[in-house]
Amino acid sequence: MKRFAVATVLLAGPCVFFVPQSYAHAQERHRFVTPSDLKWTDIPALGAGAKIAIIEGPMTEAVPFTAMIKLPADFKIAPHWHPAVEHVTVISGTFNIGMGDKLDTTKTQALTTGSVAIMQPRMNHFAWTKEETIVEAHGIGPWEVNYVNPADDPRKKAY
Repeated sequence: MKRFAVATVLLAGPCVFFVPQSYAHAQERHRFVTPSDLKWTDIPALGAGAKIAIIEGPMTEAVPFTAMIKLPADFKIAPHWHPAVEHVTVISGTFNIGMGDKLDTTKTQALTTGSVAIMQPRMNHFAWTKEETIVEAHGIGPWEVNYVNPADDPRKKAY
């Protein structure tokens, strides 16, 4: 029993010095974001009318990211995939999502407010809206949009 106590002290002792520093570091990054804090900008990767507000990032690095994406009514996102897991939570509206290489509005799942979608890396999927819809996307970057058919990439088209 005495050996166990000595081993515990020797192994746990250094934690006294490391835990407070880790805790303090986490506190520096702790923050709150309200809707009025969001800075909406165009998101060329999705096309004209789509807006993004980065909450945490950057999305191009191997770090956690969180972003709000606002899509106008009657918006379509052509089949695409992402290099990492994508988590999407519907904040408002209805986000219609389907899997596959062709956008087919009859083969989608309607995700209403509060719904969550989790797409694995390189899974081809597409989406569309009937009404303005806001989703929150989060995951670990780098995050990018890779279109199944490169001709569908709105970054290659003039606005």
